[in-house]
Amino acid sequence: MSRHTRARAALLIVLTIGLAACSKSAAPPGGSTAQGVQVTSVDLGRSLNADKTIGDSTKSFRPNDTIYASVATEGSSPSAALKARWTYQDGQLVDESTQTIAPTGKATTEFHISKPNGWPAGKYNVAVSLNGASAGAKDFEVK
Repeated sequence: MSRHTRARAALLIVLTIGLAACSKSAAPPGGSTAQGVQVTSVDLGRSLNADKTIGDSTKSFRPNDTIYASVATEGSSPSAALKARWTYQDGQLVDESTQTIAPTGKATTEFHISKPNGWPAGKYNVAVSLNGASAGAKDFEVK
């Protein structure tokens, strides 16, 4: 084998190993994964159960409702950041909040928004991220 052929072969091996090391595994169904934690579902409703799951699931709300988002996760991590970003149909930010969680298995985190003088009618969205990576979203409407 010539010196140039060996150099090309070595370069090809190094590039292949480098690409394999840099590739990311696909996110699991239902959301993002970070540090052993993944979002498994995002649900919306007008009330919460004691375990922070949704009591009455809906995508249609009245102007004076408190709107709850229940985010289910699985896995464990000493620290993970869940963020809920609520937007109106024109992209206007309604609210954004982050909660730091330290799950050790299945867990549920609750976010909510309310507006004493009532929500304007229209379409809304809540987008959930886990450690900065998109983990799920739900569209809903105020009528």
